[in-house]
Amino acid sequence: MSTAVQPLTAEEFAALPGSRHQELVRGEVVQIMPPGGVHGKVAVSVVMFLGFWARQGSGGIVGVESGFILERDPDLVRGPDAYYVRTERIPAGGIPEGFWPIAPDLAVEVVSPNDTAGEVRAKVREYLAAGTAAVWVVYPSTREVIAHTPDGMARTYGPGETLEMPELLPGFSLAISELFG
Repeated sequence: MSTAVQPLTAEEFAALPGSRHQELVRGEVVQIMPPGGVHGKVAVSVVMFLGFWARQGSGGIVGVESGFILERDPDLVRGPDAYYVRTERIPAGGIPEGFWPIAPDLAVEVVSPNDTAGEVRAKVREYLAAGTAAVWVVYPSTREVIAHTPDGMARTYGPGETLEMPELLPGFSLAISELFG
């Protein structure tokens, strides 16, 4: 006779010892392969461009791999490779010590060779369903960024193009060639 395993909550997941390369997917702990060098370089580039823009007066928080609670019962906690949260959405108590209780305004996922298309699509759907305003999926292998929005639009930006989202990131402009330079 098998015993049913109770799904973990975000709080129980946060209390677990062990690797930081995990996410909570509908109550189940999922191991994430540590990213490679190209992934890390591109993720840092995204954070640098967003961080510089935010520090120039736009405000908000730019960060990496922090957990965001996207669903409850069963809980879903994702840690985007990079993210942005607008100042007005930061919880009253400030930046949380633990997981963010909100979805990020922008989630950025840098695709590694071991990521499957299905996994990437699922993450995009989860972020958007939780209220994320835009999800950028970055493909280092093709030097492209696909910007997904809740209205179902997905725009691909390649070398020679500039990614701008004035409604979410006023004044931000990213030349795609600079991201991969």
